[in-house]
This record gives sequence, structure tokens and C-alpha cells, in this order.
Amino acid sequence: MDFLQELGKVALGSRLRRLGEIFGADSSSLYKTYQVNIQPKWFPVFYLLSQNGESSITAMSKSIGCSHPVVSQTVKEMTKAGLIETGKQKSDGRVNVVKLTDAGQKLIPNIENQMQDVLTAVDELLRQTQNDLWKAIEEVEFLLDEKNLYERVIEHRKQRESQTVQIIDYKKEFHEDFKRINYEWIEKYFRLEKADHESLDQPNEKILQPGGAILLAKYEDEIVGSIALLKKNNETFELVKMAVTPKAQGKNIGWLLGNAALERAKFLGAKKVFLESNTKLKPAINLYNKLGFTRVVGPPSPYERCNIQMEQILT
Repeated sequence: MDFLQELGKVALGSRLRRLGEIFGADSSSLYKTYQVNIQPKWFPVFYLLSQNGESSITAMSKSIGCSHPVVSQTVKEMTKAGLIETGKQKSDGRVNVVKLTDAGQKLIPNIENQMQDVLTAVDELLRQTQNDLWKAIEEVEFLLDEKNLYERVIEHRKQRESQTVQIIDYKKEFHEDFKRINYEWIEKYFRLEKADHESLDQPNEKILQPGGAILLAKYEDEIVGSIALLKKNNETFELVKMAVTPKAQGKNIGWLLGNAALERAKFLGAKKVFLESNTKLKPAINLYNKLGFTRVVGPPSPYERCNIQMEQILT
């Protein structure tokens, strides 16, 4: 049994690396056969220079899609092999460029013959497959350019871990957790203000009794997040005291709390929910935008740290 095949899609990188090694070994043999004394990894730089005449390392890096250090190392190796030389750009003597030496130029006819035969052989190979590998590679590269594999994996990690998060109603026994979580984030970025002390020290009197709500996020038997709705009138609620403890961030808890609060606001009869924040809290602002809040200009805030106000009209 092929171990990589048995592992399946989770070993995609290893499988592609093995396929690359197979092509790499054949490429080395082909270069020898066609009397082209270059290493397979040099080909993109060699071909680019054979077509353009000269180029800077930065320009080649952009064209090839490789990092500047990788292209720079390739140029060093090819220079040592006598295939590349460095000079000044004809149109701008301040810019350093590289070009093929006479020895490099002499390889072009052989490599063009090799390319023609390789193209024919690859076309034949792809015709024998049930799926178009070339188009699939282009599609995957396009999709990874939009969102790389790391970001995709982390998204699914968040979704998996968020499935074990519970959103529960505030109880008196959670008072210290409610205070701790909010003290934690406020003191990290700002300073506690009078309105903070009032709502955090007396959540029942300041938030719940007037008709608001407090929701908490519970993860692995620990309270790790909070959000509250402060009733302003029968149709308007303010979203306040939204916080997630640092060790629990990255698990979609803010998203879960935000959606739960909006659903609770609808249940309480709200037509509008607004909030106040600070633009230095970029992750929070991004979350509010994702939840459907838009920026507005409202009345003066009781908080010194507030420099942005947002609202959402509920339907």
C-alpha cells in the first residue's frame, strides 16, 4: 500500500513534492540528453533571460513568482557556472541587471528543441488522464492566491472549536468572571472609566433590571467571553461589554457572542442596536462589520476611549 495515497488529501503537499521529485529527476536526465548544462531549478531564470535579454532580480522575482532571495541565489549559482553575468541597465545606468553570457546564449537552440519535445510529451501525457491536471493546477493556484491553505485550515479549526462553545445567560455566580474578562481587555488598551465600574460592579442594577441582557461564552468549563445589551428605550439597545479572554481568542467566540446578542435583541423587541468602540481595535471593528454594523455619527459618548459609533437596523 502506498503510504501517501493511504493518508489521502491530508498529505497533499507531500504528494505534490514527490511528483515534483519525479519530474525533477527526469528533467535532469533530459538536460544531459539535450546537452543543456543547467540545473532544472535554473530554467525559469534562464528562459526569462533568453526571451528578455536582461532583467533585474526584482523584476524576475515578480515575473517568476518566486521570492527575491530564491532568485538571487539562483543568479549566484548560474553566475558561478558561467551562464550569467551582471551589468548595468542600458536605459538606466543606476540599475543592476543580469543577462546570459555567450556560453549561456549558445545553449538556447538546444533548450528550444528540448522544450518542443517536452511540450509534445506533456500534451500526450495529459490526454491520457481523465482529469485535466494543468487546468486543475491553475484553478488551485488561483484559489490559493485568494485565500491560502493556512488561512483555510485556521478557519476550519475555528469552526470545529466553536462547536464546543456554549453561549449561556449571566448568573450571579459568574459575576467575577464577567468583571475579570472585561477588566482584562480594557486595561490592556485603555483605562477603566466611571461607566465601566458602574456596569461591571453592578450588572444586575445597571444592565439586567432596566431590561437588558448579559450573555457569556463557556469553553471547556470556563467563562471566556461576554457581551451585554443595554436597553436605551423600547426599540433601541446598546451593545456593550463585549470581550473574549486572550487565551480563547481565535475560536470564533466573538462571532458567536455577537450573533447571539443580536438574536436576543430581536427577542427583546429591539429595532436598532448600536455600539461604541475605538478604531485601534481593528479585529473588533472587522467583527462588527461582519455582523452587519455600519458606521454612524451619534450623540456624544460617555466614554473617553470612544472614537467610532456603529449601528444595525434589525428586521
